[in-house]
Amino acid sequence: MATNIPPHNLAEVIDGAIAMIDNPEIEVDELMEYIPAPDFPTGGLIMGRSGIKRAYRTGQGNIILRSRCEIEEYGTGGNTRSRIVVSEIPYQVNKAQLIKTIADMVNDKRLEGISDIRDESDRDGMRIVIECKKDANAQVVLNTLYKKTKLQISDGIILLALVENGTEPKNLNLREILYYYLEHQKEVITRRTRYDLNKTEERAHIIAGLVLALANVDEVIRIIKASADKNAAIEGLTSAFELDEKQANAILEMRLQRLTSLEVEKLKDELAALQATIADLKDILANEWRVMQIIRNDLTEIKNKYPSPRKTEISVDYGNIDDEDLIEREDVVISITHSGYIKRLPVAEYKAQGRGGRGITAHRPKDEDYVEKMFVCCTHDPILLFSSKGKVYSIKGYEIPEANRTARGRAVVNIVQLDAGEKIEAVLPVLENGTGYLIMATENGLIKKTHTDEFKRIPKNGKIAIKLQENDRLIGVRFTTGEDEILIASRGGKCIRFSEADVRPTGRGTQGVKAITLAKEDIVVDMLIIDPTQDLFTLTSKGYGKRSKIEDYRLQTRGGKGIKAGIFNEKTGYLVNLKPVTDENDIMIITTGGTIIRMHADTISCIGRSTRGVRVMNVKDSLVATVDITERDDEAETQAPEETAADLSPEDLAGETEVEETEEIVLDEETVDETPADEE
Repeated sequence: MATNIPPHNLAEVIDGAIAMIDNPEIEVDELMEYIPAPDFPTGGLIMGRSGIKRAYRTGQGNIILRSRCEIEEYGTGGNTRSRIVVSEIPYQVNKAQLIKTIADMVNDKRLEGISDIRDESDRDGMRIVIECKKDANAQVVLNTLYKKTKLQISDGIILLALVENGTEPKNLNLREILYYYLEHQKEVITRRTRYDLNKTEERAHIIAGLVLALANVDEVIRIIKASADKNAAIEGLTSAFELDEKQANAILEMRLQRLTSLEVEKLKDELAALQATIADLKDILANEWRVMQIIRNDLTEIKNKYPSPRKTEISVDYGNIDDEDLIEREDVVISITHSGYIKRLPVAEYKAQGRGGRGITAHRPKDEDYVEKMFVCCTHDPILLFSSKGKVYSIKGYEIPEANRTARGRAVVNIVQLDAGEKIEAVLPVLENGTGYLIMATENGLIKKTHTDEFKRIPKNGKIAIKLQENDRLIGVRFTTGEDEILIASRGGKCIRFSEADVRPTGRGTQGVKAITLAKEDIVVDMLIIDPTQDLFTLTSKGYGKRSKIEDYRLQTRGGKGIKAGIFNEKTGYLVNLKPVTDENDIMIITTGGTIIRMHADTISCIGRSTRGVRVMNVKDSLVATVDITERDDEAETQAPEETAADLSPEDLAGETEVEETEEIVLDEETVDETPADEE
C-alpha cells in the first residue's frame, strides 16, 4: 500500500474543517468550494479540475502540475526575439537537473528552436531564461517543453490513511478525511480537558485545605507544636479536621506569610476561581458542541496567526476542454446557397449603408448558384437544419466554417450526414429560450405544429421532423409559445394572419393542416410570428421594400385566401420576404449573385399595406433573402439619400382601393395527413 497526500493550503483546509463543524452533513462537492485543490510551496499551475474532483470524491486521482512561464519579447526594431521565462516549477522537481535535461535535449537535437538557456535565479526568486531562435515560434517551443520535460508533470493523489485507531487502511474522500481529523481533534480536546480538570481539582483540593486551616489557625498551630515530628503533625491534623494527607502536608509546608489577612483573601478568591473552572471543564466534557466550538476557535486562531495565501494557481486544462469553451461568443451571419454551400461571418463585417446603395459582396457562389437563406445567431447557439426529406439535423454555430466575404463556404454535406439527393430546405437557430412549439410551413401552404421536446437529443444522422408530400418543401420553421399569431405570405403577395390555436399539435411524422388556399402556380415564400410592437417589412425581387403596420393585416381563420400585401408587377417583382422590424433594427438584404447590403430600418418609410414601396437596393439580378439584426450599427456609410413619403410618386402611394382583396374562406378543421412517416 502507498499513500500520496499532496500539501494543501492551511487557510483553505481550516475553512473546510470549520464548514464541516457548522454543517456535519456537508457533501464533498460543497467542501471543494473551500478546498478547491492542493497548494504546493513551489507554486506552479494545476491544469484542470477533473483529476482533483475524482481524488476528492473517491480517494484516488491525478493532477497535471505545470511551471509558471511567460513569453517575453526583447530587442528593438526588426531584431526582436522571444524568450521563455520560468518563475515557478512543479513541486519536488530539481531545478538544476531540469536545466541540465533541457540542455542535453537541445544538444541531442531532440528540442528545436532553443538558442540558449540560463539560470538567473537570486534571492528575489527563481528565474530560468530559455531564449528562442529568431525564426522559432515561442509558444510552440514552450508546448514542446511541457510535453517532453518536467516543466509539466503528472502526479498521483492517493488519500490512504489508517483509521479506527490505526487498525484499518482506507482510501478516504475529502469529507472522510476531515471527519476523521475532527474525530481525532475531539479526542485530543477531551483528553486535554480531562487532564486540565484533574489538575484543577487537585489544586482546588489543596487550596480548600489551606483555607480550612487558616480558618482554624490557632488550633492548627497548637497541634503542630504538640507533635513530636512531621508524621505526628500530619496525623494530628487529619484526625482533627476533615483533611487528607496531601492537604495536611500542604499546611505544614505553608509559609508563615500566608497567615496575613491579605493572603487569606487571595486563597479564597483562588478557590472560587478554581471551582468555576472545574464546573466549566465538566460542562465541556458533558456537551460535544462545546468541544466542537473549542476546535473551531483553535482553528480560527491558527488561521489568523499564520495567514497563508494560495501559491499554486488553478488553471484551465486546455487539453481536456471542449471546443466550445475556446470559441468566443459573438453574433454571426449564416448564409446558405441554393446548391448547399454554407458559411459564417461576424456581423461586424457588414457596415450599415444608406437605403438604395449597391451593397458589398458577401458571397461569391459558383456558376448557376445563389444565396438562398441567411440569418443571424450566436456562435454557441444550436442550429436546426431541416432537409428536403423532412429530417432535422443539429449543429452548433461555431461548427459552421468561417470564411471571408467573397468565399462560397463549405458544402453542407461535409458538415452533416445528408443522404443521397437530400438538401437543406430550412434552417432555424435555437436561441436561449427555445421552448414551446416548432411551427413548420411548406411551399404548398401546409402548416404543422410540434412540441420542441420532440427535437431534443438529435443524433448525427438526424431524425424525422415532418412528412412531406411529393413536390412540396419546407419554406420556414419558427419557435412559438402556443399562444402566438402567425402570418403566412405567398410569392404572389397574398398574406393570411391567423391564431396559432387554429393549428393543433401533432407528432414529428405528420404533414399538418392547410394554412392558406393558394392560387394556381402560387407558392408560400415566408412565415413569421406576429409581434404587435413591430412593423412588417416587405421586400420584392426587384429591390422594392416598405414598412407597414401589423394592424393592416387583419386576423382571419386558417385556410383562407388571405389579403394583398402590396402592389406586385413587372417593375417591383414578386414578394421575396416579409419580416418583422423596429426602428432599432438593422436589415440585411442579399441578392442571388451574393451581393449584400446592410441598412438601418428607420431609413425605410412606413406606409400603407396596399402600396408598392420604395427602392431599397439597386439590383442587377434579383433579391432572395432579408434578415433583421437586433444590434444597431450607427456608423452608417450613406450611399443614397433617404426617400421620404413626400418624395414618393402617386404610383408608389397607391391606396387600398387599387388592390382587390379576395374573400376570406373558412375551412373545417381537417388535417391534410397525420399518418406517421416511417422513421429511420
